[in-house]
Amino acid sequence: MKTIKTNLKGLLRRCVPALILPSLLLLQGCPNEVEPEVDTEQQKINADPDYKAKSFLRKEYMDVYYYWNDQVKSRNASYKPYDYSSIYDWFDALLYSKDHWSWMMDKDTYISEETGVMTGTWGVSIGQAVEYYGDYSMRVRYIHPGSPFEQFGVTRGAKILKINGVDVEDRADSPFDSDKLAYFNESFYKSPQTFTFRLANGRDTTFKATMATSLATRTCLKAQVFQPDEFEGLPGPVGYFHFLSFTYGPDGEFLKDIREPMQTFREAGVRNLIVDLRYNGGGDSRVSDLLISYLAPKEAQGRAYVIRKHNSNLSGEDQTTSIKKNDESLELDHIYFITGHGTASASEMVMNGLKPYMGDKMKMVGQTTYGKPNGMYVLMYPGSDSDYERYNRDDYSKLQWVFLPICFYNQNSLGQNIPDEGFTPDNSRPDDLFHDFGVNEGDINACLTHLVSGNWPALPSVSTVRTKASVRKDYLIEKEEDAAGYGRYVVRKQVF
Repeated sequence: MKTIKTNLKGLLRRCVPALILPSLLLLQGCPNEVEPEVDTEQQKINADPDYKAKSFLRKEYMDVYYYWNDQVKSRNASYKPYDYSSIYDWFDALLYSKDHWSWMMDKDTYISEETGVMTGTWGVSIGQAVEYYGDYSMRVRYIHPGSPFEQFGVTRGAKILKINGVDVEDRADSPFDSDKLAYFNESFYKSPQTFTFRLANGRDTTFKATMATSLATRTCLKAQVFQPDEFEGLPGPVGYFHFLSFTYGPDGEFLKDIREPMQTFREAGVRNLIVDLRYNGGGDSRVSDLLISYLAPKEAQGRAYVIRKHNSNLSGEDQTTSIKKNDESLELDHIYFITGHGTASASEMVMNGLKPYMGDKMKMVGQTTYGKPNGMYVLMYPGSDSDYERYNRDDYSKLQWVFLPICFYNQNSLGQNIPDEGFTPDNSRPDDLFHDFGVNEGDINACLTHLVSGNWPALPSVSTVRTKASVRKDYLIEKEEDAAGYGRYVVRKQVF
């Protein structure tokens, strides 16, 4: 994947460690006998293996690109890098108090995310239907093709009953509790394991499985066309596109995960489309540029969809990105976005950018989105021009750290920001973890019902819904969107 470095004159200086003043001389004993004082600061610098990286981060990146540079620069200048035990702690210390979006990662994490290759994995996302249903059972939110579970019939909606014969199900006679949570966290991520699942079709199955040592994932989880005979009243074929990540991939490999489904929809005569972004945490601007060119009306091509606003030092870098000309765009009558708490950053930016051009033809269905109105540059260490030239050739052999500080805010063509609290959907409803993706899945069904009738279906009924007071957060497993640093909209510039 191509990396970035902004081409601003004078901003790409190499980091030069601070000069150390000569040691003071201390007279001891005879006036003619002197002994140098121990330079404790130099000792601390020498003892910190990440001192150069920390200094580079502050001087070359945070003092230049960081959106809240004016608020933190003077404060950060007083900090000593060696006072922070890890570079992660140092990065956090440099952030503005209101910034809960910036993050960093190591080389291996970055490469894994950019290539889509997962290691040591079951290839599934697990969730709990607590928010509306009060159900703490472990259920599959989605499964990657090639998952070790796939061959045993596990799909979205499958529920884990047992691990190695130990009950982890939430039942009236045996409710999910802290002991079950502790056992799940201790056992689920070990391999091999014996699992008992209740599949989405109601059948129970027990099998032994081993984690995939390496699993190549794709950004399009599912693409299909719903025909009128599958849902009564449909005016024609309806496309369904479940997009998991705006990942560019080596040499733009993952762009085909947009192009190929869109070609299928166009050939099928799709004029109404459901875009499922409920678990999409964002990604690369080059991917969002392509997606929006397929979704926007032809009359919007060439017009602005995102305006990026930088700090006062980089106001000259403010940039407007327009919707690219695309002769293969879908010319949609209606578009429905399925949203969730994991819908973040680039996903929100695409929806925000389309709003001025789609009007009432665009609807959001599901849960309130994550709320990430800003974006970042991918800033790497080492960070000389020659280093970036290697990164732009997908050579990460010398890469150590990747920093993703907030560098700009996004607005659409009307100057509207993404709300900090996220978008509230037109039709709010719980994530249906009980059905696989299809016409019977709650959010998809709501989109199709509204398309046919103009009305939203009633929320699902549940026999027992626990009160909010009974929802014990310590019994909840962590999902991808709960992790620190979730959600990104990154822009890459070429080295000057």
